[in-house]
Amino acid sequence: QVQLVESGGGLVQAGGSLRLSCAASGITFSNYNMAWFRQAPGKEREFAAALSRSGSTIYANSVKGRFTISRDGAKNTVYLQMNMLKPDDTAVYYCAARSRMAGVYDYWGQGTQVTVSS
Repeated sequence: QVQLVESGGGLVQAGGSLRLSCAASGITFSNYNMAWFRQAPGKEREFAAALSRSGSTIYANSVKGRFTISRDGAKNTVYLQMNMLKPDDTAVYYCAARSRMAGVYDYWGQGTQVTVSS
């Protein structure tokens, strides 16, 4: 059974930092491309950052320069370091995994809430 379990969300003031974690189980972690998405209240889910199994990264323009995605193969975990947080970053953050380089994501986590106060 595949599981992606996010943690690390919470309430933070604008300008602060949080680090999200996503622990994967039931998959061969090294074979998967990982990503973070987010969904703000009343809005559609949007892409935030992705990290391929080869180590290449891509970021949404809205988070570029502030967020960093990384992975620890030994722990089967992907991280999202979020710095200089803004109220607009308030959302539920989801971890996702796919074995292909493009297309739909195979697996999703349940999400973790991030709230940034002004």
